[in-house]
Formats: sequence, C-alpha cells, structure tokens
Amino acid sequence: MECELPDDTCRAALKRLRDMGDGRFAWVRLQDPSEGELLQLAEELGLHPLAVEDALHGRQRPKRERFGDVLAVALKPLRYVEEDTAVETGDVMVFVGPRSVLTVSHGPIDPCAEAARRLDADPRMLRLGPWAVLHAVLDVAVDAYGDAARKVRATLDRLEDEVFSTSRVDHTQRIYSLKREVREFRDAVQPLVPVFQGLVGGHGEKDDLPKIAPYIRDVADHLHRTDIEVRTLDELLDTVLGAQQARVGTWQNDDMRRISAWAAIFAIPTMVAGVYGMNFEHMPELGWTYGYPLAVALMALASGALYRAFRRNGWL
Repeated sequence: MECELPDDTCRAALKRLRDMGDGRFAWVRLQDPSEGELLQLAEELGLHPLAVEDALHGRQRPKRERFGDVLAVALKPLRYVEEDTAVETGDVMVFVGPRSVLTVSHGPIDPCAEAARRLDADPRMLRLGPWAVLHAVLDVAVDAYGDAARKVRATLDRLEDEVFSTSRVDHTQRIYSLKREVREFRDAVQPLVPVFQGLVGGHGEKDDLPKIAPYIRDVADHLHRTDIEVRTLDELLDTVLGAQQARVGTWQNDDMRRISAWAAIFAIPTMVAGVYGMNFEHMPELGWTYGYPLAVALMALASGALYRAFRRNGWL
C-alpha cells in the first residue's frame, strides 16, 4: 500500500496493517509536509520526536540513526543543470519500520517518485519488504549522483580546453563557480558513504536485511565510485584554477614587457627632442643646416634599433 497524503484513510490503513500478518507494508510519501501532517503520522508510525523534528525542517547532513525499531536515513539527492553550471539539491528522509516506510522530501529534487516507479515494475523487490523502498530511494539518488558527475566532468573538460586555448579570456570566475558546485556535490556524497557502511557493515542493521543486503552493497559500490570521481573533480579544478592564474600572470608579464619596450623606444626621441627644446642660445649645431635632419634620423635609427631588439627577444 502506498499513501501520498496523511489523510484519515491512510491512517486507518496503517492501523489495519498492524493487525495483519501477510507480509504487506505501507509506504507513505510526503512532499514539503506541514508540522500537523507529520504529527498525525508520528504516532501511527512510531516516530521519535527528534525524528519528526529532523524530517520537518530538512537540511540534514546525510546520516543514519536508530529510533527504537525505526531506522532513519537522511540523504541529499541532487541534479546538475549544465545550462546554469549549477548543482541543485533537495532533502529526503526515509523512515523504515517493521510494517511501514515514511519518506519526507523537501526541495525540487525528489527521488521517491522514480523509486516507486521502479518498485511497481519489479514485484520481486517489493516482496523484500520495507527495506526494498530504502534500497530503491538510495539507488535512484546514487544513480543521479553518477549522472551529475559525468555532466560535471564534461563541463570541466570544456573549461579546461578553453583555459589552455590561445584566447586570452580569464575563466577564473567560472572555475570558482564550478568548484563551489562540486563542493556542494561532495557535501551530499561523502557523508553518505559511512551510512552505507553502517547498513551493510555489521553495525546492527545487517541482521534485519539479509535479503536486501546484496542490493545495498551494489548501490554502495556505485556510490564509492562516484565519491572517488567527485574527489578527482575537486582536485582537477584546483589544478585548472592554478593553471588559469599562471596564464593570467603570464599575460600580465607580457603586457608589462610590451609597455616597457614601447616606453624605451619613445624615450629616445623624447630625450633628444627635450635636449634641443631647451632654447639656450649657445647650443652645438643650432645653426647647422643639417642639424635638424640629423637629429630626426638619429631618433628614427635608435628607435628602430630598439624595436628590432625587442622583437627579436619576444617583447613585442
């Protein structure tokens, strides 16, 4: 049985499930619920007040906690929007009880709908009980992590090509922006790794889910690969950022060399013209017929010689 709203019908069905012994369970899905909606279900599902508080406010770091016979798992689903170079995240809490599952979603990213679709298409998994819902939600979220990592890698490859191209465009701001998104990506992926280790690593839950454990381990393997990829992306962004800053420094040095070279070239005619512009009466060659052409020729030859020297040394 699956309920999307905590109405009286859903609560009545939850009560009936407690009296049944046929292996059926209920899955209640909530999207951005109010406090009243959560409190209505808290008693029926046996939720701890702290669990209700976490589910109500969202924005939880990925974690795993036990509240009696209810396991609570918090995760941050996400997607990468290539057009905006942005990582969009949401918040999901999954409460797994003996005969029921409650999922509470906040934000624009909700993996529960896709998880329900997958379970509807695979009755064999549904027969594994409430833990199948936890597996399905985690599987959808981790698949989205992998897809986002591939898209971020493609964006980084394009950015890297642009940084090392011949164009003199400073991509520092774009690199910082992408690095900030990758850090948000890491905040969603890294804390989830020990959650999986707790689920299948012999910390109390393994005895509760012997049949679902192999599937959880498979998802954990995918998460581990994504975690490594995200760490690699973060390190590559540091390298690309360093390369961009080095290129900017090189461009600035080139500009300063050009400015200095042209300043030296113009210094010669400025000096000569300045000397003969002092208007003293007794100066050499002031009355010489060829004095002016000689001065102009001297300025041109000296400037031309400096220009050739600077060109030969790559300053111009």
